[in-house]
Amino acid sequence: MADALVSVVLEQLSSIIAQKVQKEVGLVAGVKNEVRKLESNFQAIQAVLVDAEQRQLKEESIKRWMGQLKDVSYDMDDVLDEWSTAIAKSQMKVNEHPRKTIKKVCSFMIFSCFCFREVGLRCDVARKIQTVNDRIDGIVSEKKKFQFKLSEREIKPPEHKITTSVIDATEIKGREKDKGTIVKMLLSESSDQEPAPRTISLVGMGGIGKTTLAQLVYNDHEVGTYFGKRIWVCVSDPFDEIRIAKAILEALVGSAQDLIELQALLERIQESVSGKRFLLVLDDVWNEDSTKWEQLKNSLKRGCLPGSRFLVTTRKREVATSMGSSSTDILELGLLSRDECWSLFSQFAFFDKNSRERENLEETGRKIAERCKGLPLAAKTLGSLLRFKRSRADWERVLNNHVWEIKEAESKFSAPLWLSYHDLPTEMRPCFLYCAVFPKDYTFERYTLIKLWMAQGFLRETQNQEMEATGGECFEALAARSFFQDFEKNKDDGSIIE
Repeated sequence: MADALVSVVLEQLSSIIAQKVQKEVGLVAGVKNEVRKLESNFQAIQAVLVDAEQRQLKEESIKRWMGQLKDVSYDMDDVLDEWSTAIAKSQMKVNEHPRKTIKKVCSFMIFSCFCFREVGLRCDVARKIQTVNDRIDGIVSEKKKFQFKLSEREIKPPEHKITTSVIDATEIKGREKDKGTIVKMLLSESSDQEPAPRTISLVGMGGIGKTTLAQLVYNDHEVGTYFGKRIWVCVSDPFDEIRIAKAILEALVGSAQDLIELQALLERIQESVSGKRFLLVLDDVWNEDSTKWEQLKNSLKRGCLPGSRFLVTTRKREVATSMGSSSTDILELGLLSRDECWSLFSQFAFFDKNSRERENLEETGRKIAERCKGLPLAAKTLGSLLRFKRSRADWERVLNNHVWEIKEAESKFSAPLWLSYHDLPTEMRPCFLYCAVFPKDYTFERYTLIKLWMAQGFLRETQNQEMEATGGECFEALAARSFFQDFEKNKDDGSIIE
């Protein structure tokens, strides 16, 4: 994270200087030296960030130091935005009143500022740069006590362009029996004694594969044929009755018709399910208060055909009970067996590798798969990470990374996620982190997201490639590493649409 921020600041400085190379440049007193100092400070910090980012997971003092660095990097980014805007305004005024251009030779290490006409703005930017430098001085000074290792950044060759970058993971390893059990429960005949509709729950820890299994069941041919209506809602926390009701109604009739009152939504839902057999999947439920679910449940069960079902996924058995599942209708998902975990890991890690490469990497790969502890998300994440690494040395570095020793990694999947994130090229990290501002289960439209990355300044235009193309490659690379899921692909070339 900090590495990405520092890189953005340095790149923005470079971009601003590049904009003015052929322009007349005036100097604001003192700013030239401040900017030189700023660049030097950020470069000194950047040289140790690889070590710092790993050690912060175990050392609280370094974690605090990294937090201070992030804060000052964000502030510097704001100052540079202001500076860049002032430069653009100055250029516009110069274009309105052309005059003879005085050519100056500039290099990346020689900084100067446009002579802004607005004296107040000029002084304000200079003062802010100096303030940031004072804060950076303290951070650089404190850096010395940590004795960070200097890192020589490995310049990785560009990955081959991926056209059909998404591995078909519809054949999920190790869940065939669980899938059959759930499908049988959904399609079983209703009895006079069972509640209508019956509530079936999938329970398990994060990353165990509850949502994936629910998706397999939801898209099963028999299930699709049996239920006249199928509805999928990502619930998450908090349990918002109005939002959930709107999502249900939109799935049933295509629109919520601008209804905003819960009662109106419930009445419309009741009308829409009347005379129909439906399957409603409520994914990622956290709420244990049964009263919040009761009104929605009542509106759905009135008038629906026998055999309608609710399928709930949750991490907590208490939630399953509060949603109305009996003990016989709760399926607790277990970890994958060693063979199942290896099979899932291999599906991703050895994708597009020949038999010789597989033979060379298999011994190390099995040791890495053991680290996944039977957790599907960990196996898929690490497999996706190693998909692009072809040497045994690269695989050994993943196996022996000290991140496995960190206590916070005992949640089993945080270590694989951290390794995958840390392996991202620096320029991709801001793009991935930006996606975190969107809600869980958000559907990204590829081209819209790329435009948002461009607006945030995360993408660079090079001599040989426009920003849109760079953004497209970034999206494909993130998808290939399993940071995005559930894609809609172009039928012609296999590229991801959303």
